[in-house]
Amino acid sequence: MGIADKVIRIIIAIVIALLFYFKVITGIFGIVLLVFAGIFVLTSFVSFCPLYTIFGFSTCPSKKTE
Repeated sequence: MGIADKVIRIIIAIVIALLFYFKVITGIFGIVLLVFAGIFVLTSFVSFCPLYTIFGFSTCPSKKTE
């Protein structure tokens, strides 16, 4: 997982948390979004997203071998 992907995930999680805190999003929808925000933060810290491996997607810069 690349640095930009990590930063974007953390920013999205912060926005969701703030929207929930200020009661812009509430109820079940708000709780579901908070769970997704938690997953975003967790995957950012461990630098691994299971969905990326399933779909063969990578945001990590490739290492050049010369």
